[in-house]
Amino acid sequence: MPVPLNEWLPQGFLEQGPACAWIVDSEGVFREVYGDPSAIFRKTAGELKNQAASQILESGLAETWASRVGCVFAGETLMLRERCGNSTWYISLFPIRREGRILFAGGYGNDVTPWGTAEQELRHTVLSALKSQEQDRKMASQFLHDAVGQNLTALGLQLDLIRMDLETLSPETCARIAEIQKMLEDMMEEVREYSYALNPSTVERAGLRTALDKLATRTRTHFGGTLRIHDDPAVKIDPKIASALYHIAQEAVGNAVHHAACSAIEIALKSSRSGPILEVRDNGRGFDPGDVLGARRGLGLLSMEHYAAEAGLELTIASNRDTGTVVRIGPPEV
Repeated sequence: MPVPLNEWLPQGFLEQGPACAWIVDSEGVFREVYGDPSAIFRKTAGELKNQAASQILESGLAETWASRVGCVFAGETLMLRERCGNSTWYISLFPIRREGRILFAGGYGNDVTPWGTAEQELRHTVLSALKSQEQDRKMASQFLHDAVGQNLTALGLQLDLIRMDLETLSPETCARIAEIQKMLEDMMEEVREYSYALNPSTVERAGLRTALDKLATRTRTHFGGTLRIHDDPAVKIDPKIASALYHIAQEAVGNAVHHAACSAIEIALKSSRSGPILEVRDNGRGFDPGDVLGARRGLGLLSMEHYAAEAGLELTIASNRDTGTVVRIGPPEV
């Protein structure tokens, strides 16, 4: 005989399922909590229920969730991916409405750690493509430097000889040749800059500070705000990690310029007991690093994670919609 469906079944389904769910009111109080949310909130369902997030959660976690709940009450639906210890969770946050009015924020979390193998394979594929792209960039840089750049230099020297031969015979022709040489010099400078930007190994030759200065110069040509570099002269950078620091700074600055709508960017290089730390700060429109649909997630973030992992460094991103974003890269905390 089939078991009859009765009123306890929906709650039993929520409490005993592998996922967890919760309902939060406009004051940030957990009105209902189902399942085990401890991986996400570091608190059990019993500890959370009827408690305000600001009072029960750790300070950083409380701020993050306050911002997310605020977005939901503003009418947004969020899709997040969170690393919670050794597990990975997909989290949905959505408004619960009645008669068009948002009464509560609903949340649903699902442990997707078993999908980690497939995700790692995908990451490996993407990172292999990044390495291949890096090699292509290096080859293009070498071609610009060795073939295009050197041929332009040789052409300029030949024009010099022609100009000297015609100096007394045709001053007007010499003036035209000088104009062509000026155009060639501008073109050669552009080729040098582009070659420098393409080559991933230039940082190892020129040094991190020089590379950051050139990055700032290029960025200022299309960024209307201020970009400053704060450098501690006492910082010693291992050449093995200098390239990783530069690439991460490049991605972070690019994200700030294209997505944050910021007016100021700061790049800070400082020392700590465990080694050098690089920070990129902006004062623009922040984002939720866990938002899987956000514009600032994707290949840029994946490449930053790749460079950090390759160099044995730890990457952290702190961001919210009010104070902007801080990208920090340095030695793992002991």
